[in-house]
Amino acid sequence: MTEKIRIGLIGAGNICQNAHIPAYLKQDDVELVAVCDINEKRANEVKEKYGMKYAFTDFNDLVKLSDVDAVSVCTWNNAHAAATIAALNAGKHVLCEKPMAMNPEEAEAMIKAAKANNRILQIGFVNRFRADSKVIKEFAEKGRFGEIYFAKATYERRRGTPTGWFTNKAKSGGGPVIDIGVHVIDLTWYLMGKPKPVTVSAAVYDKIGDYKTKGVGRWHAFDPDDTFDTEDSACAFIRFENGATMQVSVSWALNNKESMNSEIFGTKAGASLSPFVIYDEQENYLIDSTPVVDREDPFYNEIKEFLTCIRENRTPIATGEDGLQIQKILNGIYESARLGKEIVL
Repeated sequence: MTEKIRIGLIGAGNICQNAHIPAYLKQDDVELVAVCDINEKRANEVKEKYGMKYAFTDFNDLVKLSDVDAVSVCTWNNAHAAATIAALNAGKHVLCEKPMAMNPEEAEAMIKAAKANNRILQIGFVNRFRADSKVIKEFAEKGRFGEIYFAKATYERRRGTPTGWFTNKAKSGGGPVIDIGVHVIDLTWYLMGKPKPVTVSAAVYDKIGDYKTKGVGRWHAFDPDDTFDTEDSACAFIRFENGATMQVSVSWALNNKESMNSEIFGTKAGASLSPFVIYDEQENYLIDSTPVVDREDPFYNEIKEFLTCIRENRTPIATGEDGLQIQKILNGIYESARLGKEIVL
């Protein structure tokens, strides 16, 4: 494929307009052709702003276009599966935002559609494409850390509950676990070498919820929604088939210092993402070191990976199968919390 890859955008909210579109515009080999959003006015505004040919309110109309090669799915979480499967069945390659779906059954159907149509399915695990993440992954693959047997995934906001559809479980599938927890759970699992998850024990809380704290802002979704029926924080402990374990703590609202970190611990060394430090031992002395890396735009890297996979017909770094394993963990956290006991995944 030497010509430009023609892109359709399904869902024109924040993540589409503030991440996917800017990242596509930085690439040399793409053309933004069509946009779809259930808000017709928004779809038309985005179409005009970026000089696209088409605007739709039904993704089924967009995926029928012969002049669209691939799509980004940036809808509410509850439409990820339907939009992705429709696009794949129409012969389009798909970059689907995280979380992959609402449950493992939907994720499996998405993978099946990708295989049946021989199309690329990439999941939007954007933190894999950070410069610091790539260094830790490279070190891990070269054996720098030895056997990685324990890890911590932390994404704690003190007061950072978004508004809109994020707090409506029917649209989102859950609260911080599925919104921001997915980022650190996936990244940490990826850095560990993607061991097979076997059990999870978890608890979720709704203690602070829709707070009225003064002096702090809120992240606002484009579409207002007053429903608030999700958790505001959660903790989990995940066991893997190789004997490794992961500790998880996530929150939108928690009386604690804010933190976003992936940490891995091996028999030779360990690593932390934030602060970016390698914890090592050399000549029998403990050594803390920070590799020097250039700043990179992870969304640019993610979109470039998607386009490269299409051109080279290769498997993406963040596959549908990866998305399925993370989906099992996310839904397992909620199920364990509901039952009040450890469950088998």
